[in-house]
Amino acid sequence: MHIVEVFGRIFISAIFLKAGVRKFFNPDMTMIYMSDHGVPEFLFYPSVAFEIIIPLLLIAGYKTRIVASLLALFVLTVTLIFHFHHIIVDNMQLTIFLKNLAIIGGLLIIIANKPQICSVDYYLESKKSN
Repeated sequence: MHIVEVFGRIFISAIFLKAGVRKFFNPDMTMIYMSDHGVPEFLFYPSVAFEIIIPLLLIAGYKTRIVASLLALFVLTVTLIFHFHHIIVDNMQLTIFLKNLAIIGGLLIIIANKPQICSVDYYLESKKSN
């Protein structure tokens, strides 16, 4: 069942990686969207780096609980800034809002469980106890 956890980390990370790569190759559209919602443009590059580096750490299972916590806070923040105020009038925004809540739920499950054998955390913990 350990491989199931790996696939879970890969699948939940895929959405962040895709978004980060898309933003990297199309910065103008993202910066316009950010400024339309009152988010300063200087946060663009840190958010792209975050959306690429942090999910890769999650896939590897390095500092899994911390990384999953950071991602959950990121999703919550993005959801509140970009999607929450539109959910009453726009069904697509409601769908995105609910999808983001589901992602947060998956990340909370990762946070609640100890990393299993297919993770850097497990390897480091086993080295420590030897």
